Amino acid sequence: MIDAERLKILTESAKYDVSCSSSGSRRKNEGGIGNASFGGICHSFTPDGRCISLLKILLSNRCAYNCLYCPNRAEADVPRASATPDEICELTMAFYKRNYIEGLFLSSAVEGSPDATMAKLVDTAVRLRKVYNFHGYIHLKGIPQADKALISRAGLYADRMSFNVELPAERSLRLLAPQKSREGILSPMKQLALEKAAVKEDTAKARKRFLPAGQTTQLIVGASPETDGQILKLSEALYRRFSLKRVYFSAYIPVVHHALLPDTCTGLLREHRLYQADWLLRFYGFTAEEIAPEGENLPEEYDPKCAWALRHMQFFPIEINKAPLEALLRVPGIGTLGAYKIVKARKFARLGFGDLAKMRIVLKRAKHFITCGGKFYGSENVTSVKNLLMLEERSGRYEQLSMFSTPETSLSALTGQL
Repeated sequence: MIDAERLKILTESAKYDVSCSSSGSRRKNEGGIGNASFGGICHSFTPDGRCISLLKILLSNRCAYNCLYCPNRAEADVPRASATPDEICELTMAFYKRNYIEGLFLSSAVEGSPDATMAKLVDTAVRLRKVYNFHGYIHLKGIPQADKALISRAGLYADRMSFNVELPAERSLRLLAPQKSREGILSPMKQLALEKAAVKEDTAKARKRFLPAGQTTQLIVGASPETDGQILKLSEALYRRFSLKRVYFSAYIPVVHHALLPDTCTGLLREHRLYQADWLLRFYGFTAEEIAPEGENLPEEYDPKCAWALRHMQFFPIEINKAPLEALLRVPGIGTLGAYKIVKARKFARLGFGDLAKMRIVLKRAKHFITCGGKFYGSENVTSVKNLLMLEERSGRYEQLSMFSTPETSLSALTGQL
């Protein structure tokens, strides 16, 4: 069994990778231990909504690479430790049986070579499935430039995999992570996407359940000079080309000081704005160029959807009882659920502002961009609308959601602003 000192080193070293969440897998128990759930199997969350019930650990933090931003880089003076595949398996099973965790997120520094490290990661997953009979959730962080056969084998035993892009531009990657290459990272992502698509078309192979929860990746925000527009354009391309489940953003923290790196942390607000923009990309029909031009950053004063609406006031106000779904989704204060409720309800009756309040539409925002039966209760002055939206942001009402947030759903609270 792994000792406490090594466990502390290997779990502490893994905390900077945020590209993990345990959902999207339908793996079922086949006479062993554990299940994975499509809707999410985790039961513990941080205040900003991130899941923490996975055992998040490295096989080793002894890295042959010297990525300047990484706390485990070769030249860093930090405690080093490694674990064997069996030690990780025993730890996972022990924690699972005690109900500490619901799954495993396993990564590793490049110890020796990419192939040797990837082989150990795959061996751990295979042992968990075959020897320890574990059917719970497994997320493997792949090693770029590893052998293609190893990557394919990993997809047969892991629920999800991630190859972290880390830096948005090739130039930054060459400067800050000289042993890595853009092609070395994107190539295995493409390989997994093609293999997963092929498995879906072959019912015989589908029984192997190749990578049922898909792929994710991580981008570090602020370690290099790329703008939010460039980051979102890359994210959009990754979703389109590789059918990624999520792109995670990690605000840069200067845990390692170097002349080529910023001395200060990237604000969490910038990270939050990117997650809001990512939501617009995935669920609201926006393009990266619409959200933020390539050379620009997202505004801090209000969220990206409000920013787009304020730049396109000629598009508003729209009539709630007539506007198509695509237009409703672009109204600040109307989410996807609210938009679908509106489209469904107006088939049976003409909607008014009171009806929207009952649907939990955020009328403080939406009223500036909509009419109901020709009635308009917002401000026609763009500067006034901007100021009101900024005041709402500063009030703290609209923050990054956590699992423990209690939304204000009072009808009087919603309609009192009309």
